[in-house]
Amino acid sequence: MYPGSRKSSAYDRVSTMFSPDGRLYQVEYASKIVEQGTLGAALVYNNGVLLGADKNVTSKLIKPASIEKIFKIDHHIGAISSGLVGDARRLVQLARKEAQENQMYYEEDIQVETLVKQMGGIKQLFTQYAGMRPFGVSFIIGGVDESGPRLFETEPSGAMAEYLGITIGKGKKEAMAFLEKNFKDNLSFDEALALALQVLQKGLGDKGKMDVNRLDFAFIEKGKPFEKVSTQKLKSVLGKK
Repeated sequence: MYPGSRKSSAYDRVSTMFSPDGRLYQVEYASKIVEQGTLGAALVYNNGVLLGADKNVTSKLIKPASIEKIFKIDHHIGAISSGLVGDARRLVQLARKEAQENQMYYEEDIQVETLVKQMGGIKQLFTQYAGMRPFGVSFIIGGVDESGPRLFETEPSGAMAEYLGITIGKGKKEAMAFLEKNFKDNLSFDEALALALQVLQKGLGDKGKMDVNRLDFAFIEKGKPFEKVSTQKLKSVLGKK
């Protein structure tokens, strides 16, 4: 039986109650919200990590810059969110605080994996106590530290895994299949950007139109801080497709 069924209704009142078949329905509901979010994709390339997302601007009256999909956490770490933007902002705020405190206490940048584990721990905490609901957001977190480019996904349950390339959000299945087929080691920045744009197009489907105004891209390289990809650069790559 699936969440929303008559059987699940007795076990989805709080996030701490397991069903007889070992499921936490509130966590699964949070994952359903993530699946409805707009598509994001990230890749490791030869010098760093590339983050890209579809903003899905639904009205001509919306200012695209006001829609947040990619967040700067520290100068060497960025994140893509899918799910509830309010939840994403709160977790990003906490992540920024962790990064600042690490710099203050140890006088060094926080390791990407350390930050991801701390964010995963916060998410997991909200599945463990009654009166709390799980965060309805997943993140792709990418950055560059002394170990090189790192790329992780965190889920509403607090689970995490490291990837060379990953997608989240609506259309993930098709986008991820395309990414797995076409990803190569040691991609250049331009090759990674072209591939990421193709991945987002796969997620939009054949009828979806790729518009530069609905795209948000950023990259981080060793020795270079978090930086957004310019509209002009995106237009030039789209023009070559």
